[in-house]
Amino acid sequence: MTIKKDAVRKTTLKQKAQLMSGSEIERTLVRLAHEILEKNGGIEGLGLVGIRRRGVPIAERLGKMIQRVEKKTIPVGTLDITFYRDDLSTVGPKPVVQEAEIGFSIEGKKIVLVDDVLYTGRTTRAALDALFSHGRPSLVQLLVLIDRGHRELPVEATFIGRTVQTTDSEVIEVKLTEIDHEEKVLLMER
Repeated sequence: MTIKKDAVRKTTLKQKAQLMSGSEIERTLVRLAHEILEKNGGIEGLGLVGIRRRGVPIAERLGKMIQRVEKKTIPVGTLDITFYRDDLSTVGPKPVVQEAEIGFSIEGKKIVLVDDVLYTGRTTRAALDALFSHGRPSLVQLLVLIDRGHRELPVEATFIGRTVQTTDSEVIEVKLTEIDHEEKVLLMER
């Protein structure tokens, strides 16, 4: 009986639409890089922190784009929030605590927290817990490639690549070359 329940839970997703191509992702990131610079008055005291997994390559790309514009390096770090999730019972086995450091001091800095998709807000809440365990930034701004709505927590992104209205049965899949060896954003359905 348990096997059947598990099989039912692991529903396959079918592609409903392609929301963004690789070139559209690139153009969106260029726009977001300029928005970050404009809103923060340049890169003074600024750092990017990507939420593992797909937030990390997005943050790294943004860092390179900003460096090309400003002719200065901006610190880019990684945040592993596995240990901080409050919904781990729905994710699977117990998490392994990662001792991954962000890679630079966030104390007193303006931090742009980078993720691929904003949905319920739980990942962002967990990321904030993890971030503040590393120090106290002067400001935290959230950047997401896709905002799909359906918030459970009062979380709002400062920088949004694209807003996509979805139903609860739909899923956004972000595919990035660095992880998936392809580049696109898909709307999937259960």
